[in-house]
Amino acid sequence: MMALRDKRLAATVVVWLMLALPPARHALEASMTTQMLLQLPLLALAGAWLARGVPPAWSAAWAAWNRGGVTGLVLASMASMPWMLPRAMDAAVDGWPVELLKFASVPLLIGLPFALTWPRMGFVVRGVFFSETIATCFRLGWLYRVSPERLCSNYLLDDQQRLGNWLLLVGAAIFLLLALKLMAGRFTADGGHDTV
Repeated sequence: MMALRDKRLAATVVVWLMLALPPARHALEASMTTQMLLQLPLLALAGAWLARGVPPAWSAAWAAWNRGGVTGLVLASMASMPWMLPRAMDAAVDGWPVELLKFASVPLLIGLPFALTWPRMGFVVRGVFFSETIATCFRLGWLYRVSPERLCSNYLLDDQQRLGNWLLLVGAAIFLLLALKLMAGRFTADGGHDTV
């Protein structure tokens, strides 16, 4: 069991390093769209993979602190908010301290807690999460699409508008997938569904 955890940890570190090294980092930060919709989710995914290697004692301590998944969801949500702001994306490209903060906080404060929290979330908590995710995509998408001025000094207006279009599309896709899922049944705490 220890060897499996070590392998998972090593795989997570390799993915994190690949994202942190200049070729991938520069490619993903060349566009506002790829930074928000590819780099940040990939960093969060690396943190989620890290959850598979968490020792059982740590998982038990987390579970006691995170009853119903609410606490972990609040932590992940609060940690993700700054990285949705244009100023934070600009600062991460402009200076290594903020870049380092991004590469540490997204996996450890968003991906890892979310992966540990998801199995503990009930139907209502998951509903709140999806509702807020859709609303955030629509709010930010609309803002980036209609703003007549560049909100990031490192990215052009057309890239900002492209990101807005993508966010609106992502929000609509999540909404449609949830609507289809709910028509077929309803979400349960274990990730399955019961028929209505």
